Amino acid sequence: LRTNIYEPDHLIILDPTLIESTPVDSGLKEGGWIVINTDKAPGTFARFSRFRVATVDANRVALEHKLGSPTAPIVNTAILGAFSRVTGMVGVDSIVEAMAEFVPVNKAGNAAAIKEAYEKALA
Repeated sequence: LRTNIYEPDHLIILDPTLIESTPVDSGLKEGGWIVINTDKAPGTFARFSRFRVATVDANRVALEHKLGSPTAPIVNTAILGAFSRVTGMVGVDSIVEAMAEFVPVNKAGNAAAIKEAYEKALA
């Protein structure tokens, strides 16, 4: 099932270049979390002052665990670790367990990336 989400509770931004070109926070509920894949500190995103912002360098984490290539790091599992930490909606161990069931390659690297991003998330 594919559908648009018009009023999300939280937002994960995998590609930070979208922040300048797209109204990524449109419809986001006030006070919701925005988790951004970036090496910048959360305080550098003043335009998101109505929301709670967390950052993690998921590119670096992914590459460190051999997820993708330098030109195309695969950051989706890593950033879920950061999301887990800041929202508390799902435990990091539950994410690792689900990943092991659904991700067919580099399970150890994905698990390590999830846990590292969990530890390194800045809020």
